[in-house]
Amino acid sequence: MSNILILGSGGREHALAYKIKQSKDCKQLFVAPGNAGTHKIAINLDLNILDFKAVSEVIKKHDIDLLVVGPEAPLVQGITDFFKDKSGFENLKIIGPSQKGAELEGSKETAKKFMQAHNIPTAKYQSFKAETLAEGQAFLETLKAPYVLKADGLAGGKGVLILNDLDEAKTELANMLQHNKFGEASATVVIEEFLDGIELSVFVLTDGKSYKILPNAKDYKRIGEGDKGLNTGGMGAVSPVPFADDAFMQKVENKIVKPTIEGFQKDQIDYKGFVFIGVMKVGDEPFVVEYNVRMGDPETEVVLPRIKSDLVETLELTAIGKLEQASLEITEKAAATVMLVSEGYPESYEKGKTIVGLNNVSEDDAIVFHAGTKVVDNKIMSNGGRVMAVTALGQDYKKALNKSYAEINKICFDNIFFRKDIGFDLE
Repeated sequence: MSNILILGSGGREHALAYKIKQSKDCKQLFVAPGNAGTHKIAINLDLNILDFKAVSEVIKKHDIDLLVVGPEAPLVQGITDFFKDKSGFENLKIIGPSQKGAELEGSKETAKKFMQAHNIPTAKYQSFKAETLAEGQAFLETLKAPYVLKADGLAGGKGVLILNDLDEAKTELANMLQHNKFGEASATVVIEEFLDGIELSVFVLTDGKSYKILPNAKDYKRIGEGDKGLNTGGMGAVSPVPFADDAFMQKVENKIVKPTIEGFQKDQIDYKGFVFIGVMKVGDEPFVVEYNVRMGDPETEVVLPRIKSDLVETLELTAIGKLEQASLEITEKAAATVMLVSEGYPESYEKGKTIVGLNNVSEDDAIVFHAGTKVVDNKIMSNGGRVMAVTALGQDYKKALNKSYAEINKICFDNIFFRKDIGFDLE
C-alpha cells in the first residue's frame, strides 16, 4: 500500500483524489494545497507546489511513495528532474514528465517542431518575436481568415486568439509581442492556419514506451451559450465523444498517438505520465491542435469516473516503466459534467460566497467535484472563478447531462452561473 501525494487545487485534483481513494493500494492520501472537496476525502496540506524544497520536505515527513503532479506549472519548471537528481528520493514514483517532456506544453513552438519532426498531422505555422513583428504581419496576409494567434508559453488556457479580421489580427499580434498582452508567455507568438472542424480531447497514459488510451472527451471553453464570449478554463465536458467512432479513433492512434510515443523514444524524452492531445477532426482526418502534459480540466471529471480499473495500480506500473502489465477497463456509460462558476468569470469576480445545498445532491445520481472552494468556519465557500463541477453518468451523454442539471438545481451560492447548453453541438 502506498502513501500518495497529489499536487494541485482544482477539479482535476479532486477527481484524481476521488478515484485514487477507491484503490485497495491507497494507504494515506494527501493533496496540496487541495480544496474543500479534497478536504473531505484526503488530508490537505498548505503548500506552495512551485517550492520544490518544501514539497520534498512534505514527501519525507509523510513517507510519500507516489507523487501525482496535477497542473502543468510544476512540470514545466522541472519538478520531476528535481526529484530524479535528489539523493534520498530514489524510490519515489512520479507521475509527470521530465522538464524536456513538459516543454511540449510549455512552448507551442517546441510542440510544433516535435510534430513536424515526427510527421504528426498539424496546422501549418510560423513563429515570431517582437523584432520580427513585420514579418509576422506579412505572414498573416498570406493566410485566409480566421487567423489563429497562440502565445508560445503558459497563459492559463487563455493565450489563444482566433480572429476574423486581418487588421485586428495584425493589431493583436503587436499587442502580444510588443505590449505583453499575455506577459512573458507571448514573447514568442505562433501563427497557424485555421483548421475548420470539431475538436476533442484525447488522453493517453504512457511510461514512455507503452501506452493506454483513456476515454476521450469534449470540453466547452467559451463562457457563453452557443460557444460565444471569452475563453475560460472550461465550462463543462462530455465523454465519450459521439462523433469520434472506432474508425476515427484508430486513425488518431496510428497517425498521432503511436508517433508521439515513438517520438519520445527517438528524442530521448523521459515521459511517465499523461499526454493530453487536443485533436481537431477535419472531415474524417485528425490533426493535433496542441499537447498538454497533464490531464485536462474539466475533462478529468468525466474521464476518470468512466475508468473501472484500479487507478493506483495503473499509475504505479506507469511510474516504474511497466505499463504494459496494466489492464484498463472502461464503462460503457457516458459521463457529463457542468461547471458552476462565479458571475464575472473569466474576468473579475467575487470570492467568499457561502455554498449551500451540497448535502441535498444525490450521491447515486451525481458527483460534485470541487474546484475553487475552501472551508471557512466549517462552511464551504467559493474561492475561485470556476467553483465546482457536477458530474453524472448515464446511458448516453444526454441522460448524463439531464442528471447533472437536475442536481445543480439543488446547489446555490450568490451570483452562481453555468452554461445550460453543454453538448449543444453534438445533436
